[in-house]
Amino acid sequence: MNIRRSAALVAATVVIGAAVAPAAAADSASPSPKVVVPSGLYGSTDPTYDGVWRQSLAFVAQDTVGVHPAKKAVDWLTGQQCADGGFAAFRADPSAACDAKTPVDSNSTAAAVQALAAVGGHDAQVDKGVAWLKKNQNKDGGWGYNPGGASDGNSTSVAIGALAAAGEKPADVKAASGKTPLDALAALALPCSDGKNGGALAYQPDKKGKLAANADATAAGVLGALGTGFAPNKGDAPDAYTCASTKGTDADGLAHNGAVYLQNQLSTHLYLTSQLAGAEDQPDYGNTADAITSVAAAEGIKYTKDPYAWLEKNAGAWAKQSGPAAYAQLIFAAHATGNDPRDFGGSDLVSALNKTGPEPASAASSSSDSDKKKDDDSNDGGGLGTWWIVGVMFVAAVGVGFMLSGRKKQQP
Repeated sequence: MNIRRSAALVAATVVIGAAVAPAAAADSASPSPKVVVPSGLYGSTDPTYDGVWRQSLAFVAQDTVGVHPAKKAVDWLTGQQCADGGFAAFRADPSAACDAKTPVDSNSTAAAVQALAAVGGHDAQVDKGVAWLKKNQNKDGGWGYNPGGASDGNSTSVAIGALAAAGEKPADVKAASGKTPLDALAALALPCSDGKNGGALAYQPDKKGKLAANADATAAGVLGALGTGFAPNKGDAPDAYTCASTKGTDADGLAHNGAVYLQNQLSTHLYLTSQLAGAEDQPDYGNTADAITSVAAAEGIKYTKDPYAWLEKNAGAWAKQSGPAAYAQLIFAAHATGNDPRDFGGSDLVSALNKTGPEPASAASSSSDSDKKKDDDSNDGGGLGTWWIVGVMFVAAVGVGFMLSGRKKQQP
């Protein structure tokens, strides 16, 4: 949703941040010797910064293709919830009660709510998670990664997705000030008059209150404006694909304009480039997948066909290295564009995702052995991050130190 957006990013910056967390190491890397990866958790890397995130994205992605995760995997996620309903990125000892020092955050909580709603049968946990989000809503109607932190586009959008998944109407969830989540997103939107950046959303205003276009936050914000979670359905084609001036909290306008900005970015190279401060100008597979998902959800698939084809051709190695959240992002892109995630450039994303965790309890369909082998053969190589995770990392860098599943983002 990426995201947003990678695990590797979190650890590196002491954070996600990614939107979500990550700067952590790629999923193919060895887990930290200080952290034991639980048997019920998806992925093999150190889960400190993205455990709940990557587990949650995996569940939502599996739900789109009729796969139900193993009980031990679901139990691990529910066991991470604190008594007050919040979730931290990872708790190594879930038997220990959460306290004031437990680093609960909005991204992990919102992602877990979406995941448990998708799995079904966990209304109590979902309701507690929603109650936590409502309790920690900022006066401007949005959410920051850390409770009480300044609202940002990524965290606000993931929270909106959680509210929608739980059956709430996000536009009716108001802070004490009367502000809604849409008010928070609208405050981050750049006007159409801002040239090539018109319609984009900023992650947060800078110290002077200025907004800077951020593709990661825009991809998340489009889904937030649409009132959907990580796995939206395909939208309808627009009458005119240009930025349209809107007023107030026009959800349709925010989503449309954000999608226009993203499509314009994709049309340059068919992919988005890394937005991390100091990063080389290279493809960002996670943000590209998130952008494709958002554009397809808001405006249909007309402008996503070529970028999606590029993703099919180039993102396999990145997903294999980055792990479950990355596979989930690609599955979301396939779902939103009406493509088959079991035939992603010749590989099976669903089978690959399932292999990163406990064997699923059930699946609507499964791939043949030859297809699984083809998937294994086609996914060699390295890769990088996730938009939801990048957002989280940013926050960690300035606070805790995210969003999966990717979360955060760098500030202009």
